[in-house]
Amino acid sequence: MSEPIIGILGAGRVGTALARLAVKAGYDVRVATAKPPAEIALLMEFTAPGAKAETAADLITASDIIILALPLRKYRDLDPALFKGKIVVDAMNYWPQTDGHLPEFDGAESSSEVVQRHLAGAHLVRGFNHMGYHEFEQDARPEGATDRRAMTMAGDDPAARQAVGDVIRRLGFDVVDAGPLASARHFGIGTPIFGAGISASDLGDLLKAVA
Repeated sequence: MSEPIIGILGAGRVGTALARLAVKAGYDVRVATAKPPAEIALLMEFTAPGAKAETAADLITASDIIILALPLRKYRDLDPALFKGKIVVDAMNYWPQTDGHLPEFDGAESSSEVVQRHLAGAHLVRGFNHMGYHEFEQDARPEGATDRRAMTMAGDDPAARQAVGDVIRRLGFDVVDAGPLASARHFGIGTPIFGAGISASDLGDLLKAVA
């Protein structure tokens, strides 16, 4: 895939922070919410200049990589048919205090495995989850920087992981590939990896220790 179009569903703090980074990295970036594009276009001018406001349906059709930056409870509203064959990045976390109690996330599975079942035809990759939105721009560094921070990701499709990994690197972070989507439970909320601002080498060691 060359110069993928990045679509972001959600214009909250996570979505706009990722949109700004992606625009800065030179990507064609589209953003959509439940509101008509005209209602969020002005917001984009202030929060993510250069990102284009679109309808969710148009964004999904046009984008090569779609980032879900929504409150997790809204995953149920996503139409699986629209995402069939698409690379989808699950950047959502389960926060009961804001999402309410969602019993499907009470088990041992990662939240991304539940989302993948809902979006059965998509190539889901969990990413951008274990770092705060305010750290995306604050901690992004050029490739080769000695203080470059690492992110991990997981997904069942190796090609999708490769594509998402390329985006993560271009946005300013090294990548530690955790492998299959089931591995995402090792870097969710409450794990030692969540919030850890460390190098790829240290993150790899920590991931092995908790797996």
